[in-house]
Amino acid sequence: MRKMFLEIFILAVIIALLVYFAFIFAEKVISPSTPQNSTNAVCINGHCFYVELARTQAEIERGLMGRKELDKNKGMLFVFDKEGIFPFWMKNTLIPLDIIWADSQGKVVYIKENAQPCKTLICPSEVPAAMAKYVLEISAGTVKEANTKIGDTLGINID
Repeated sequence: MRKMFLEIFILAVIIALLVYFAFIFAEKVISPSTPQNSTNAVCINGHCFYVELARTQAEIERGLMGRKELDKNKGMLFVFDKEGIFPFWMKNTLIPLDIIWADSQGKVVYIKENAQPCKTLICPSEVPAAMAKYVLEISAGTVKEANTKIGDTLGINID
């Protein structure tokens, strides 16, 4: 009886360890890069954000779609090859966002505050009035908190 109890106990410990390592593996490898482990940051008016980068077409198209939350100190920075007019929309985005467009020098050229998730089949695009190289998406309300305005400069520190 004691031997059987010991075998069940050892099996339970092994299963618990396997489950623990499976969660660690999923968190580190399968899930998208986590900003807290990143050195990528964008600062504006003393407010800094750890950012995930969207550089490839697939990353740019996916953006923050499907996210249920975004911490106040995190965001996503879209990095384009060259300056252009880059419209953004909120299709399949679940959280309201502030969106900041900046030129190749990091100068803020356009801002959309409190962009709301699109809940219809056809979603309108926010088309900036100026050319940009970078677009920063952060939690709604942060632009106001950081007193961000057109002409401010983003401090961009990315790999």
